[in-house]
Amino acid sequence: MHRIMKEESSFRTSSLENVTRGPGKEKLHMKLCSGSCHAEQILQTLNSYRQSGIFTDVVLLIDGQEFPCHRATLSANSTYFRAMFGGNLKEGHQDIINIQKISASTMSLLLDYMYGGNIIIQEDNVEGILELSDLLQISKLRDACVTFLEGQLHPCNCLGIMKFADSFSIASLTEKSKRFMLECFVEVSCHEEFLEMGVKELVEYLSDEQLVVPKEEVVFEAVMRWVRHDVPARKGALKDLLEHVRLPLLDPTYFLEKVEMDELIQDSKECIPLLHEARKYYILGNEVSSLRSRPRRSAGFFLAEVIIIIGGCDKKGLLKLPFTDLYHPKSRQWTALSSVPGYTKSEFAACTLKNDVYISGEVPWTRWSLPGCKE
Repeated sequence: MHRIMKEESSFRTSSLENVTRGPGKEKLHMKLCSGSCHAEQILQTLNSYRQSGIFTDVVLLIDGQEFPCHRATLSANSTYFRAMFGGNLKEGHQDIINIQKISASTMSLLLDYMYGGNIIIQEDNVEGILELSDLLQISKLRDACVTFLEGQLHPCNCLGIMKFADSFSIASLTEKSKRFMLECFVEVSCHEEFLEMGVKELVEYLSDEQLVVPKEEVVFEAVMRWVRHDVPARKGALKDLLEHVRLPLLDPTYFLEKVEMDELIQDSKECIPLLHEARKYYILGNEVSSLRSRPRRSAGFFLAEVIIIIGGCDKKGLLKLPFTDLYHPKSRQWTALSSVPGYTKSEFAACTLKNDVYISGEVPWTRWSLPGCKE
């Protein structure tokens, strides 16, 4: 009887192979890929185990609150925990691990992320999440916080974000915040963070060639606003700050009424040489050569010395040309400017004073003569 049943079993197996393979065909196989849904189910199960305290083998003690966890899950997410549990560190063999100087609420968010892969980053928690993800070396979450902060840059917070990024050595965020501040200096200088910065920081930004302002008056007013925020403590830094304000580029009337008449400046003998330099520039123009007499970057472009060609005539000397053109030596480009009124005249005399071009004198077209031509 036993022999008969064994023969039947062998027959059934052979028959199944014939059905699936068929005569002369290779042996088939099937690979099962559960995909992300399977991984998500595993994470959900592990998270439910964590919340119920099932199979947990370590407790994180944060700000007096206990968080039962699984060493394997922590190690899979964090380089910090992987080194702790996989090395010879004392903490790696303890049942309770005390982590200081972080909040329990932030740790709860990170554990939800470790076990579920989801987290909501917002303004009121991004700093805590970044700080903890940096400590635990969860690079993907840290990078997500950096991206969030980059998108939150505003004239009212860029200085604070830059300082925060610098404290965690996040070079990309520090550089982007600084560039934002320099490009939006007009708006930044009107907010509280600007008034709270140190004198060394302010000098650094004022001296930066990337500083973008529509006119130098903006820089002067920002400096005076910063000094007046705490006059007793800051008036001694006035001279050092004004050295980085390009006083010669101020409008002469503004200089006389707002700068020379300012009480803080009048009380500072150290500022007198700077005022003398500005007055000298108003009289002699480009003959006064200094960093303060060089225009800043403005409206996204760098100002530089250029050549202006006014008028002229055609090759035969018969047709008067009304054109005014500008040539930029560095870029080697020509730009058309507005025509000079009265272009039917000739033999202008032209000169420059500061950044203005002056034209004087003229000879009527009817009296203009060329060699070999009669009047």
